[in-house]
Amino acid sequence: QVQLVESGGGLVQPGGSLRVSCATSGFIFKTFRMNWYRQVPGNEREVVASISTNGLNTNYTDSAKGRFTISRDNAKDTVYLQMNSLKPEDTAVYYCNAHHEVFYVDYWGQGTQVTVSS
Repeated sequence: QVQLVESGGGLVQPGGSLRVSCATSGFIFKTFRMNWYRQVPGNEREVVASISTNGLNTNYTDSAKGRFTISRDNAKDTVYLQMNSLKPEDTAVYYCNAHHEVFYVDYWGQGTQVTVSS
């Protein structure tokens, strides 16, 4: 049974930091590209950061560059998103996504709320 479980969301003040984690099971983690998406009610889900299977290549949306860092631990089947210098516009539900680039299989977590507010 495939599971992706996000944790670490919460309320943080502007300028603060937060690390969200996604613990996975039920599939071969190291063969999947891992992505973090976020969604605000009424808007489409947007990709925030992406990391290759071996962790050597990362990509970020423009608004996340220089502030967010995606990483993964293939020994723990877990992906992380470190978010620094948070802004109110980062407020969203953050979702973990596993994507297999050969078989086009996607798995999703249930999401974790991140709220940036004073």
